[in-house]
Amino acid sequence: MDLTLLYRGPLASCDYDCPYCPFAKRRDTGAQLRADRAALERFATWAAQQSGDRLSILFTPWGEGLVRSWYRRALAELSHLPHVRRVAIQTNLSCRTDWLAEADPDTLALWCTYHPGQTPYDRFLTKCRDLTWQGVRFSVGIVGLPEHHDTAHRLRADLPEHVYLWVNAAEGHTYTDAEADRWTALDPLFPFSRHPHTSAGLPCRTGDSVISVDGEGTVRRCHFVRTPLGNLYDGSYRAALSPRPCPLATCDCHIGYVHLETLPLYDVFAGGVLERVPAAAGPQPPREEAATPTGT
Repeated sequence: MDLTLLYRGPLASCDYDCPYCPFAKRRDTGAQLRADRAALERFATWAAQQSGDRLSILFTPWGEGLVRSWYRRALAELSHLPHVRRVAIQTNLSCRTDWLAEADPDTLALWCTYHPGQTPYDRFLTKCRDLTWQGVRFSVGIVGLPEHHDTAHRLRADLPEHVYLWVNAAEGHTYTDAEADRWTALDPLFPFSRHPHTSAGLPCRTGDSVISVDGEGTVRRCHFVRTPLGNLYDGSYRAALSPRPCPLATCDCHIGYVHLETLPLYDVFAGGVLERVPAAAGPQPPREEAATPTGT
């Protein structure tokens, strides 16, 4: 079975305080962090045992996962498993990047978001350049607020050409056609993000080849439909997998509507659906040779 899993455990803490995010600067207690670690390790152990399936895994924590050692370790270990086609995570890239040397760059990928005002621009760009040097597949994105437009242009100019720069429509912001055209000039796929997609009754891969999993192992078709399909760890979810239409009126999040069969996004992102890397972005260039240090 080819199966894509969107994993979201109980972690809800983040080291940033973005004004557009409800989890900004939230702190988990020690007990909450231990529970998240146990849940993540249970999921990673389960995934490692599914050698009869072909798995693609995207971690979508409410908070920032890569500042936690258990997420870094799970990503690195899962990336080396032959039955894992892709393992990726959404991240603000505030963590160190040396741990990536332990991962398989052919399998691991990062979905990175730059948040102006939360970290110095040059620090974020340096980490992106380090990802390129290490041969890691990644995309970079920004929330499409008017005050972010100049920074987004700067990112596009400074990032390697093969790195896709995506723009998420800001929640609650209405775009004029002129504003939308400005963002589309940076991200040709911005129109998919601008408006919610009508989804009621339309075929979607979620609940069939794509599922959502929480920290307790409860399986749902996606993060946005709360009806359980069963549990991951007792295998009860498998009998519930089947093609099914979307029960919601609209879908307005990329990790949801990318799976709608009525949209062309599986072709657009062929080979890079989880990390949001379009096929047109081209292959990852060869890793650069490290420069030889000079000295006296």
